[in-house]
Amino acid sequence: MQLYKNFCKETVDSNGVLKKFELDFSENYNFGYDVVDEMAKKAPEDIALQWTNVAKEKLTLTFADISKLSNKAANVFLSQGIRKGDKVLLILKRNYEYWYIVPALHKLGAVIIPATNMLTVDDLTYRIETADIKFAVATPEGTTAVDLLSAAEIKPQLEKIFVVRKDLDGTINFTKEMDKASEKLERIDTKATEPMLIYFTSGTTGYPKAVTHNHTYTLSHIITAKYWQNVKEGGLHLTVAETGWGKASWGKIYGQWLCGCGVMVYDFDKFSPGKLLNVMQNYKVTSFCAPPTVYKYFIKKGMNNYDLSSLEHISTAGEALNPEVFQKVYDQTGLRLMEGFGQTESVLMLGNLVGTEPKIGSLGKPTPLYNTKIVDPNNNQLKPMEVGEIVVEPKENQYGIFMDYCGNSELYEKVWENGVYHTGDTAYMDEDGYYWYVGRIDDLIKTRGFRVGPFEIENILMEHPAVLECAVVGVPDDSRGQAIKATVKLADGYEQSKELRHELKKFVNKKVAEYKHIKYIDFIDEMPKTISGKIKRTELRPGENNIC
Repeated sequence: MQLYKNFCKETVDSNGVLKKFELDFSENYNFGYDVVDEMAKKAPEDIALQWTNVAKEKLTLTFADISKLSNKAANVFLSQGIRKGDKVLLILKRNYEYWYIVPALHKLGAVIIPATNMLTVDDLTYRIETADIKFAVATPEGTTAVDLLSAAEIKPQLEKIFVVRKDLDGTINFTKEMDKASEKLERIDTKATEPMLIYFTSGTTGYPKAVTHNHTYTLSHIITAKYWQNVKEGGLHLTVAETGWGKASWGKIYGQWLCGCGVMVYDFDKFSPGKLLNVMQNYKVTSFCAPPTVYKYFIKKGMNNYDLSSLEHISTAGEALNPEVFQKVYDQTGLRLMEGFGQTESVLMLGNLVGTEPKIGSLGKPTPLYNTKIVDPNNNQLKPMEVGEIVVEPKENQYGIFMDYCGNSELYEKVWENGVYHTGDTAYMDEDGYYWYVGRIDDLIKTRGFRVGPFEIENILMEHPAVLECAVVGVPDDSRGQAIKATVKLADGYEQSKELRHELKKFVNKKVAEYKHIKYIDFIDEMPKTISGKIKRTELRPGENNIC
């Protein structure tokens, strides 16, 4: 059963390429009632969740199961004082409880705040203070529950902490409370335009921003799931992300269930490409999405060494897709990687959509949900091949675009300057309408009167076998304004040397225009990163003293 058709109007051409798309929903739309409960009525035995873990435990939940369990969970939360508008922090890793706790809180009109278990006590207190969080639900694994108790001592507005499957002094055993709860729940009135979810971004500068979305965010992921990830009714989709990250909303619940597709979850802590490929093989995963790094590991294992005959579609986002990775994945699977682009603040903005021929390394074309453009600093639309900022206009009726930065309305107004959403990302559009990523505005290097994006240089560096990770920044230079500096983490089996530094410079510089030549190369043991794995370029820029 594909419920998505109840909430949108779409037009596709003879090749199945999406041309027009408009959302159509009632003012009291709620994913918990109008998708989960409706699926339970119309397709009760269809698989909603297929879960397994490293210990090879298994759990299959149908839409009927999710509906009943979410009602029971909602009643537990109601009995403990959670009401419409309350902020609830969710740190559940890949634990199966996430998939019925989320719709339960949606049904109540509470605002969910998913977060990673890697947060420290200081990270937790910042979030509690910024979003006025009153309740938290924790995984029983690791130190998460204990850290939340410590955070509650510092920020007493955190009233109650629930822990699944575990007794711990000072907390509520959520699973025991579920056993006693009723499966009946009267619908609570909520509005589609009311706050539903907050994600804290992991920006490379400053404190994380609290990005707030309303209930229409769930519907906006129809395009993400159906036309980018190409999920199938009755299929099984696997997105690698942990539930604390925004990518989980892209690939682990909303659009997939709206399209009648089950979600495959592999619960693990330490990534193992072989074990993940085995899961895909054994559970007959039909569509898969992961960042390019995952595919790099898959290539080394050999995707053709596994029975992936059920796999029909693969997609990628989040970092640079190297053409060599694209080609090797295609050689091993016969499938073309479909790249896409979006932000925590949005759903899919650009993508190589179903039915189109992907251009390797391109972000694809704008999706019909948004009026996306590339503009100069004065908001003038640029011609093909000219680098500018990716923006969305106008401000009104932009479903899937965030509604606020919680606690920072000034920043919200700034990114919506002149009624246009400024993504902060730069790109150019080619003559065929495909977008090509250049970099964050703050990361652009101005050298010899030209603007150079780090992405292009990094992409070439990554082709060299000695390079495991790299980052390119601009550093002060008297004659150029800025010179280009690369910081490199070497792959196993390589050692830093003057000879290797010269080799890497030559490798890149012979492939790019002279003004893009690398002048300096630094070697580093570990890249400075945010908690989500983004490289902190700001910590690499001041290192001019050791440039070579």
